[in-house]
Amino acid sequence: MGWLFYTDGRVQTYADEKAEIARLCTSHGDTRKTELVKACKVGSTWYAAAKVTNLDGTPVEDTTYVTDADGSITFGAVFLTRYDDGCWGYKDMEESAGPVESRAPLSLLALLSELKDPDSYAHAWRQRCRDWAAIPDYEEGDKIRLATPVTLTDGSTCQIVTATHYRRGRQKRRCYRIEETGGLVRLSKATLAGSELLSSAKGAASPVLAEFLARRN
Repeated sequence: MGWLFYTDGRVQTYADEKAEIARLCTSHGDTRKTELVKACKVGSTWYAAAKVTNLDGTPVEDTTYVTDADGSITFGAVFLTRYDDGCWGYKDMEESAGPVESRAPLSLLALLSELKDPDSYAHAWRQRCRDWAAIPDYEEGDKIRLATPVTLTDGSTCQIVTATHYRRGRQKRRCYRIEETGGLVRLSKATLAGSELLSSAKGAASPVLAEFLARRN
């Protein structure tokens, strides 16, 4: 399915978006109903858990999901969203359709029904979400070894870095000091996947950055 944009301006705020995701995940047919259980927005992507129940109380039979104890199944859905000339739009897909975006919170994954096929797209998607959640959120002063060396724009590489920060106006931005050169570099969260904490030096201030700036003055 492609992108669908709303040109009537009905979606303008976070609350509007969440309400629309809930509406899209809700349906009542002649034999079963679907309702939103939980929705979370990460970046511009919405992740949803939707529960399917038979109206007559019989267990829901499905080729992808194991029926839960109450007879229902709960599946994951991904909604890519963006604004284009002020118009909100979305592209949705069920987890078994192989979505690329995979940053659903663990709290949402815990609500989903078990999968029948361990080699399915949905299983791989859930594992990618867990892998993302497992990436550490390092503290100021933590010394880290990256899983693989990172190539910088000047062609050099770095693998051991120390977490620090710099300020831009009132904003505090995370960065890392390169062990070999003392230079500062920005790293994406994905770059930290599989990294190892070598030592920790928690603190509210930034001795690493102070040392770096002192050498420049």
